[in-house]
Amino acid sequence: MATGRDDTEAARDELRTAFDDLIAELQAARDTIDDPKFFPPPPTPRNLAEGYRYLAGFVHHGVERAFHEDPERPAFRNALSIFNKATIDNSDAIYFYAPIDGRKTYRVTGRVEDCRHWRGEPRAEGVPCAPQYLIFEVATGPMAGDTGNLRELVPGFRTGFGTVDSSSLRVGDDGSFELLLGPEAPSGYDGHFICTVKPPSRKNPDAGDRHAEYISGRQLFYDWEHEEPIALTIECLDTAGRPATALTVERAAANLRRMGSLVRGQMRFWLEFYDVVLNCNGTHEHDGRPYFMPVNAYNTPNAASSDTGGGMSTNIYAGGIYDLAEDEAFYIEARFTGEPVYTSMHLGNLWGESPDYANHQSSLNHHQMYMGEDGVQRWVVAHRDPGVQNWIDTTGLPRGYLSHRWAYSELPAKDDWPTITGRKIRSDEIAKAFPDDQPRVTPEERREAIRVRQRHVQKRYRVF
Repeated sequence: MATGRDDTEAARDELRTAFDDLIAELQAARDTIDDPKFFPPPPTPRNLAEGYRYLAGFVHHGVERAFHEDPERPAFRNALSIFNKATIDNSDAIYFYAPIDGRKTYRVTGRVEDCRHWRGEPRAEGVPCAPQYLIFEVATGPMAGDTGNLRELVPGFRTGFGTVDSSSLRVGDDGSFELLLGPEAPSGYDGHFICTVKPPSRKNPDAGDRHAEYISGRQLFYDWEHEEPIALTIECLDTAGRPATALTVERAAANLRRMGSLVRGQMRFWLEFYDVVLNCNGTHEHDGRPYFMPVNAYNTPNAASSDTGGGMSTNIYAGGIYDLAEDEAFYIEARFTGEPVYTSMHLGNLWGESPDYANHQSSLNHHQMYMGEDGVQRWVVAHRDPGVQNWIDTTGLPRGYLSHRWAYSELPAKDDWPTITGRKIRSDEIAKAFPDDQPRVTPEERREAIRVRQRHVQKRYRVF
């Protein structure tokens, strides 16, 4: 359709203005890196360099979210990845999400390799198999951090609609599974279903029904050599087969502005979260707040909540901060009861990015680590390889976050939650801190372990 010169000039002006607004928001996000009022890490050369990478990760993700989120034609995307790390992310996880409209009906499908461990059986060894754990969660938006304001942590800001995880997921003989989402299940349907509409809340009865806006979840990996990522698909049954409308000037301008808002919001939110909620800088003790992330020690394990920044709803978290000189290490012991479906330990830099877990052993899960017959999990965080299996590599970061997760299909009673302790030791004390049964690792064995990690991460985030 032909357009007049006036229409073209108006379009050019509107889009230039929207782009200028985007650049202004990106500049405001950039200021977060080195303006003390936004609680950035101390401005060392490495912290500054990683801060710009951190910003670039949100820009990368902002393009996808602003221009390619369509609840009528959804697709699963990485919420976090090696290209945009944040929120003290889990090195074992694929974080995925897709936008939905709770007024419509959706079908989620996937196919897994051998998943006998999902049924509590011994896992298949040496063959392709399913991830250790899979969970789907449905909720209202926005995604955590989008607003840039800690008010989104207020109880009731988001509404959960339900979860399905691998402990109960029905898988066919061919490895296929299905999950339906919608206002109501089809007549006679007896498969997995999550209702995406809820009546008004008691606090706001005049607001009308609440409708889900996102499905999200995790694939958690144990055996990085043999577990295969699950290719998930989602289809809106109300609009399947209908073509999308062409991009308009108004939508493009709105997308540009939304992209800038998302990047600025995420940059601001998480650093304020670390400072105010986690009190990682230790600046809030005067007003009675607990020092939630102690240095060279641990907080009390917590279930997923606003205090943990949300997170997977079946997780119990524990955290702290390590601060180590070149000749120092941090030795850790943890105990748990019952049978968590997943446990892990990993680090984060002061921006909340996981260190390079493909090329460094900066994380270990329960499958990768050694645990003796006494049932105690033991790790050591150190700058140099001490030759023990359960070493966590700082990648040269003198200070960073310690993060532990124990995931359950159903949370145990609080008295049965994991316990954890840690203490700073000298590097030359590492060997004697572990029991005699802790396996020693040669440089050749460590290189092979890194090779497995490199290949797995490349496969986990392959783009074709």
